[in-house]
Amino acid sequence: MALTNNKAVLDWVEEMAAMTQPDAVVWVDGSEAQLDELRGQALKSGEIIALNEEKLPGCFLHRTAVNDVARVEHRTFICSRREEDAGPTNNWMDPQEMYAKLKRLYTGAMKGRTMYVIPFSMTVPESPFAKFGIEITDSIYVVLNMAIMTRIGLRVLRCLDASKDPSDFTKGLHAKAEIDEENRYIVQFPEDNAIWSINSGYGGNVLLGKKCFALRIASHLGHNEGWMAEHMLILGIENPQGEVRYLAAAFPSACGKTNLAMLIPPEIYKKKGYKVWCVGDDIAWLRIGPDGRLWAVNPEAGFFGVAPGTNMKSNPNALLSTQKNTIFTNVVHNLDDNTVWWEGLDKNPPANALNWKGEKWDSADGSKGAHPNSRFTAPAGQCPCISDKFEAPEGVPISALVFGGRRAKTAPLVYQSRDWQHGVFVGSIMASETTAAASGAVGVVRRDPMAMLPFCGYHMGDYFRHWLEMGKRIPKPPKIFNVNWFRTDEDGGFIWPGFGDNMRVLDWIIGRAFDEADAVESPVGYLPKAEDINLDGLDKISLETLRSLLSIDKELWREEARGIHEFYEKFGDHLPRELRDELAKLEANLA
Repeated sequence: MALTNNKAVLDWVEEMAAMTQPDAVVWVDGSEAQLDELRGQALKSGEIIALNEEKLPGCFLHRTAVNDVARVEHRTFICSRREEDAGPTNNWMDPQEMYAKLKRLYTGAMKGRTMYVIPFSMTVPESPFAKFGIEITDSIYVVLNMAIMTRIGLRVLRCLDASKDPSDFTKGLHAKAEIDEENRYIVQFPEDNAIWSINSGYGGNVLLGKKCFALRIASHLGHNEGWMAEHMLILGIENPQGEVRYLAAAFPSACGKTNLAMLIPPEIYKKKGYKVWCVGDDIAWLRIGPDGRLWAVNPEAGFFGVAPGTNMKSNPNALLSTQKNTIFTNVVHNLDDNTVWWEGLDKNPPANALNWKGEKWDSADGSKGAHPNSRFTAPAGQCPCISDKFEAPEGVPISALVFGGRRAKTAPLVYQSRDWQHGVFVGSIMASETTAAASGAVGVVRRDPMAMLPFCGYHMGDYFRHWLEMGKRIPKPPKIFNVNWFRTDEDGGFIWPGFGDNMRVLDWIIGRAFDEADAVESPVGYLPKAEDINLDGLDKISLETLRSLLSIDKELWREEARGIHEFYEKFGDHLPRELRDELAKLEANLA
C-alpha cells in the first residue's frame, strides 16, 4: 500500500512499475519491524549472511557478483540536454537516446521480483539543507544499506508533502537485471532530477543517495541554487578551552579521508585536552549562513568505508563503528567464529575461511582474501567520535577548507593559498594516484580537481566558475589549504607518519584560519616555518626532515605547471580567466 497521497510521487512510481513489471510493490516505511522482516527474507534467499550475534550483533555479510565490485566510471553518464553542459570530464549521451536504450533494458527487468519504494532524505529531513529522493529498487541489500546511509521512510514523505513543492524530489530507479557488465549503466539526468542505474548490485553504483545524488545531482542543483555539494569530510577540533572549530577537506576516494575524519590526536594533544569530532567522512553540502560564514552539513547518515587497511592502529574509530548493525561487503568470512576479516585488520588471517567470492581460502597461497575495494556500511551515530552537531539542521560553520592528494615529491606537507581565488586554483590542480576504489589501473597519477573529477554533475570549467562566484558572495570565507601526507624518501617509504600525527598540521591550519599562527611566503603560497609545526613527542621526524617536507623544488613545480597547462586545455573557453591568471602568477614566482 502506498504511504503517500503525493500525486507526483504516485504517478512516477506507477510509471516505473508499468515499465519494470514487478510481481509486487512494497513501500519502505523505515520501521524496524519492516526492516527486520526484509532482513529475514534476504537471509532466506542468501542475499545476506548473518554474522556472530555475540561478537558482531546485528551485522551481516554480503557478496557482490565477481564482475561487479567498484564504481564504473566508464559506464557512468551525465545526460544533460546539451553535450557542452556535461563537459569534457563526463561521459555524455543525448537524454532521449539514453532513455530509449535504458527503457529497453528496464522493460520487464523486475518480473518475478519485488519492487521496493524507498523515500529518503539527504541530511536531517527538517533541515533547510535537506533534499528528498525516492529510490526504486529490486534489491533488499539496497534497502538495508539505504536505511543506514540515509534517513528513510514515513518521516521523509511527511516532510516532502509539507515542502513548498511536493513534486521536488530526485527520482532514483535501480534494477539488478542480469548484472550484465556490457549493459551496466549509472546515468544522471540533471535537468530531470533523475538517476537510473541498471545491471549492478555494488553499493557505489546502486545506493543512489551516495555519489549519484549527493554529488553529481546535488552539484548541479547547488550550481543553479547558489550552494555547493563537495566530496569533503567535515571535522571539528575542540581546543583545551572547549571551543570547537570546524574544517572541511577534500581527498580522492581511499586516500585517507576516513582516517582524517575520525582522527585521534597524539598523546601530547590529548593531555592538553584537545579532541577531534567527526561530522562527516565523505560528503559536505555548504551554504552561506545568515552570519556570513560558510556552513556545512553531512547529507549522509552512515559510513560506506573501505575495509582493507582499517584496523585499531590506522582508524580505531572507524573499526569501532562497525562492531554492530553493520553490513560488510566482499570481505573474508571467518568460518571458525562466523566473523569477518580483511587484509590489514590484523596479522592473523583465519585458517578456516571463505574469500570475498565465497571460495575456500588459505592466505598461504598469497591471494587476497578480501577484495581491495571491500566495504562496510555502518551507522555514523555508532562512531565513538561522532560530533554532537551531526544531526544539527543548521550544520556547522567552516573556518578552513583543505585539499589533499598523493604526491611523492612535488607538493609540500602543507601550504595555504594567498586568497580565495588562489585557493580555487590550488583545488583545481589537485593530483593523486588512482586506487582500487574506482575500476581501472591502480597507481596512475591523475588530476582530480577538488576530488570531484568523477562526481561533478556538469561542466567542470563551470564548476570552477561557481567556486569563484561563491567566493565573491561569502562575506567571511574560510581560508584554503593544501596538504600532502604522502611525500616519499629514496626507498619509496612515506616520510611523514600521518594518521593521528596529521593533527600537528591541522593545528597550524586552524591557527592560520583564526590568525593565530605565522607563515612565510613561497612561490606556491604561504608555508609554515618548520618551528611552527609542533613536533613534541614525535621522535621519528627531526626539524631538518620537516624542513625538507616543507621545501619547494622549483624544477618539479615548473614541470607541474606544464602539466596544469595541458590539463586546463581540456576546458576550452569554459575555464575561468582567473585560473589562467593564477597559473601565470605561479610560473612568474617559479622564474
